[in-house]
Amino acid sequence: MTMQQTPLLLSRIIGRGASHDPNEEIVTLLEGGTHRQTLATTWTRANQLASALAVHGIKPGDRVASFMWNNYRHLELYQAVPSMGAVLHTLNIRLGPTDLEYIINHAADRIIFIDEDLLPLLAPLIDKIPTVEMLVICRHGEGGETEFTNTVDYEDFIADQAGDYPWPEIDENAPMGLCYTSGTTGKPKGVMYTHRSTYLHTIAQAMTDSMNLSALDAVCGIVPMFHAMGWGLPFTASMLGCKQVMPHRFMVPERLVELMSEEEVTISAGVPTIWQGVKSVIEAAPDKYDLSRLSRLTCGGSAPPRSMMRWYWEKLGVEMIQGWGMTETNPLGTLSRKVAKRSHLRLTEDQQFENIAKAGLLIPGLEIEIFDEQWQPLPHDGNSVGELLIRGPWICSEYFNDPQPEKFHEGWLVTGDVAKIDAEQYLIIADRSKDLIKSGGEWISSVDLENHIVSLDGVQQAAVVAQPHPKWDERPVALVITARGANVTGDQIIEHCSGMFAKWQLPDEILFVEEIPLTSTGKIDKKAIRADLESRDYRLPDLRTQ
Repeated sequence: MTMQQTPLLLSRIIGRGASHDPNEEIVTLLEGGTHRQTLATTWTRANQLASALAVHGIKPGDRVASFMWNNYRHLELYQAVPSMGAVLHTLNIRLGPTDLEYIINHAADRIIFIDEDLLPLLAPLIDKIPTVEMLVICRHGEGGETEFTNTVDYEDFIADQAGDYPWPEIDENAPMGLCYTSGTTGKPKGVMYTHRSTYLHTIAQAMTDSMNLSALDAVCGIVPMFHAMGWGLPFTASMLGCKQVMPHRFMVPERLVELMSEEEVTISAGVPTIWQGVKSVIEAAPDKYDLSRLSRLTCGGSAPPRSMMRWYWEKLGVEMIQGWGMTETNPLGTLSRKVAKRSHLRLTEDQQFENIAKAGLLIPGLEIEIFDEQWQPLPHDGNSVGELLIRGPWICSEYFNDPQPEKFHEGWLVTGDVAKIDAEQYLIIADRSKDLIKSGGEWISSVDLENHIVSLDGVQQAAVVAQPHPKWDERPVALVITARGANVTGDQIIEHCSGMFAKWQLPDEILFVEEIPLTSTGKIDKKAIRADLESRDYRLPDLRTQ
């Protein structure tokens, strides 16, 4: 008996929700209220968009770029561009003009869809992106002009186009999405997602033991749709028929909490800094918002403090799901749930939170391993620390038009993370290899220090970086933001850390600051912190010895 060899194409699944629950809503927060349209309308408009792109001459394999916030038109691009065989290139709106120029030209984007308030960010590139034939401007009644000559309004672009585009039969290994890494070292690198990889990732993400998404959910994707394809949520929610709630450009915590309350959001996803801000808003007005429908928050980008995860559970009954992944992993690699195995039902709550603080268990279909410097696998004993490698059907195997052999090893992706794996097969990230602090020949994890500092009452955010030291090679320095009205001292922080860390692991200095720089994807920008300290000719005081 043989089975049908049906290609795994996104066009076969992302219109499913519109077919099954056509009157459910896509809600976008705008300046004067919310924009609302049904799943059926969204899918019809995606078909119209594909028709318009085809009339313009967009063919399978062509790159169509978005320079947009999370909103209903961006979702229409997510549905239309891959389904017609073209490649959706989500441009990071927080990158500077130099990186944007490189990325647009390297990808050879033909069209850029842009929200009108973002037009000034592309202005420096007006004569520097020759492959771009047209800007399609998405207007929201906020104004916004450009000196680009060939522009069209989004609504005019799709008007009068057919609402039933014939999705082509293409190779399942054909590209459908292109995301560039944020370029922390060297030039940004393009990661090309295929129909097969994203199809499988979409199915895996919805699994009960993954993010447990279902058609009953109202999903608020706070993670930007320009970052690793919004962690895959727009595809999975479209497939299932979830209500989707989108914040557009209104990303301040007060607006987010209000939106989640009003739209009865059940699950949301974002980076730790977002959830710290939301926590502060709720603490300031605990009875103002109704978050009774909210059941889980997915947190990625960097490790969330255990104290914050526990706060959400104890105060709101909300499970925080920690995830680990990268642009190169499409992006989900591991997830950590409060109760992840049947045997964990017998664990105490303290033990459950010990597990949830880890990077998590592998999504089915993937493999991970840790290797030493001779590429020998290390034991999964929770103590051995090595270079983390990963492989599987939605893991990058090469970069787009940019061979980087050092990033791949015999079919594995070299992640750049240093990690250990325990006997229960939990992944525990020690640090990014470039963020580990080597002091006197011993390694100090900046992530562990940061999370412990943030668990101290009155501390809102912390970043730990290495600084050169004449005797010990490197020593840790902590940058700390305190909560409004808190009176936290450096001595209190050192005393707090002394209960968990050896004396030689403690920061040599605590610097209290007003803000900590973040990367374009909301992570702590340690590269910028180190550069700032260097530019100020910062020198460690000789306060502490090992």
